Amino acid sequence: MTDTIGVGVAGFWHVHADDYAREVSEHPGTRLVAMWDEDRDRGSDGAKRWGKGQTDSLDALLARPDVDAITVTTATNEHTDVIERAIAAGKHVFTEKLLAPTVSESEELVAAARANGVALVVSLPRLSEPLITTASGLIDDGALGDVTYARVRMAHDGWLGGWLPERFADPIAALGGAFADLGCHPAYLVQRFLGARPSTIVASYGNVTDRAVEDNAVVVARYADGALGVAEASFVTTPGAFALELRGTEASLLFGFGREELIGKGGRFGDDWTPVPLDSGAATPFDLWVDAIRGGADTSDNHQAAIDLTRFVVAANAAAASGTAVVEQKGHA
Repeated sequence: MTDTIGVGVAGFWHVHADDYAREVSEHPGTRLVAMWDEDRDRGSDGAKRWGKGQTDSLDALLARPDVDAITVTTATNEHTDVIERAIAAGKHVFTEKLLAPTVSESEELVAAARANGVALVVSLPRLSEPLITTASGLIDDGALGDVTYARVRMAHDGWLGGWLPERFADPIAALGGAFADLGCHPAYLVQRFLGARPSTIVASYGNVTDRAVEDNAVVVARYADGALGVAEASFVTTPGAFALELRGTEASLLFGFGREELIGKGGRFGDDWTPVPLDSGAATPFDLWVDAIRGGADTSDNHQAAIDLTRFVVAANAAAASGTAVVEQKGHA
C-alpha cells in the first residue's frame, strides 16, 4: 500500500455511491482509482463523472494492485457476494447499509473480515453526528432518568419529487422499500437509545404511490422494561423531515417538530424547554474505516451495530408482512 489508500467504487446502484466517491476524493488518506458496475452504462456514467477508468468486471476491479479497498454501493441483495469476494481478495470494504440481507450472512461477513485482516465498516452516519452523540451522552449520564419512549422519524420526498431511482422499488434488489433503506437510520438510533434487542416488533407499512414496496412505514419496538421505540420512514413527505423525541422519567429531549435545535425540559434542564448545546460529535464512519485500515481503530462496535440493525429490519419486514408481532430476544442489549 502506498501513502494513500487506493479505493475502487463497486457499484453505482445506490444513490450514495457518489457521496462516498466524494469522501474518497476529499480525504487526505485516500484516492479514487477505478469504477465498476454490473450495469455497464451506469458504471460508464459514474466513471465519466469522476474521471476514472471503468473495469469490465468485479474480479478485474479486485485484481488491480492499485486498489487497496472498495466502497460497496451495489443493490443491497448483492452485498453478501460482493463483500465476500472483496474480503477473499484482501480488499478493505466500506459499505452502504444494510450490510447483508440476513443476520447470519452479516455475522459471516464480519467473521471473514476479522479472519482475513480486512477493515470492514458499515456506513451508519447518524451515530457520529453531534445531535446524536449529545443525546446519547445525556442518556448514558442519566440526565433523562430511565428512557421510556424514543421516536425517530426520517423522511424525504424522493418519490414525490421524482429524484429517487425506480430501482429502489424493486423488492428483491432493495430488500424492501422505505424502511429497508431510509428506515435503517431511525432503527439503529432507536437501538442506540433503548437497546439493540427489543422484546417484540410490530410494523405497519403504507403504499401511497402504488409501487411494489412500501413508501411509508412505522415500526414500534417494545422492550422488556416497558419502553417503546418508534422508527418511522417515508419517501412521500414534503418537505423532508428529521425528528427526534426522547422521553424519560426525569427529563425529555426534542429535535425537529418545527424547531431545528435540540431542546430539553425537566430535571437539569428546568421547567421550560431549553436549548441544549451540542458536543463535537464522533469520528465519521469513513474516518473510522481509514483509521482501521491504518491499524488505529477498533471496528467492533460498528460491526455489532450493523448486525443488530439487520436483525431489526428483518423483524420489521416480517412483522409488516404477517400483520403480527415478531418476538425478539428480551431485554436491553
